[in-house]
Amino acid sequence: MAVLPELEAFLELAEFGRMTGKSRAMHEQSPQQARLDFETSSGFLDVPLDNVACEDFTLVARDGHSLSARVYRNGQSVDGLQPVVLYFHGGGYVVGSLDSHDALCRRLASQGGFALLTVDYRLAPEWRFPTPVQDACDAGNWLVREGATHGLDATRVAVAGDSVGATLATVLSIMAVREPEELALKPKAQLLVYPVTDATTQRASHRDFAEGYLLETPTLDWFYAHYGRTPQDLADWRCSPLLAEDLSGVAPAQVYLAGHDPLHDEGLAYADRLRAAGNEVTLLEQPGMTHDFLRMAGLLGEVEGIHAEVAEWLRSRL
Repeated sequence: MAVLPELEAFLELAEFGRMTGKSRAMHEQSPQQARLDFETSSGFLDVPLDNVACEDFTLVARDGHSLSARVYRNGQSVDGLQPVVLYFHGGGYVVGSLDSHDALCRRLASQGGFALLTVDYRLAPEWRFPTPVQDACDAGNWLVREGATHGLDATRVAVAGDSVGATLATVLSIMAVREPEELALKPKAQLLVYPVTDATTQRASHRDFAEGYLLETPTLDWFYAHYGRTPQDLADWRCSPLLAEDLSGVAPAQVYLAGHDPLHDEGLAYADRLRAAGNEVTLLEQPGMTHDFLRMAGLLGEVEGIHAEVAEWLRSRL
């Protein structure tokens, strides 16, 4: 299937910007400039809803570092503690923030039925592997220890994310089963939207959609070069969960993929491995979309329906 016409026009505009020298590919920039551009471009994809309440605070990581965090609620009154979606933003471990994904988090929380907690894990290259994984784990343990003080029910939690945020979500799902001494959280579900599952291997989709489809294969290599300290880091299952020895017993998963995405094939391979290990898996695809479609509600009319779809699935598991 071809790229959706509205999305094709957006991609052509981005390409025109490069041709005229007004913009550069992310992998041709410094991490600092790439972060600024990523934040700016987020405003073109969607506009944040103003009818969703949010609370900003900090939580402390294992090394004493303060991590910014935010809880979103749709404002409906609830009795007792709320179920919660623990959401991790994408950005290749190099770019992305609470603000870059603010519009998306507001839209998911606006669907009702759960609060949404998101945490600003530390980024590479200032903080390389495994720091983001440890920050995600610390966020999960904070939720168990202190979530109730913010009205959050740590016994009814789904982990979720897009791109490498989905990687962090699936790593926590594995840790909850294989390393309970490290992670006290027991997620009831995992929402994995175009996850990175194998940073060591290029598949057909890496070649077929290498350039011109928003996320580019050279940009993935640039991310991994900033994130991994050594090649062995990229082969660690906490970076490449497709390489984990045992995936049995993890939380039910919804894996949502984009048809025109270099990450498509590794996401599909991960869904297959989850299913082969005996887990409940819901595999969904948007064949006419690219990576990052979940943040494009202001650009693509179809995305609001996708938000409603994933929110309904999350509610059904919480």
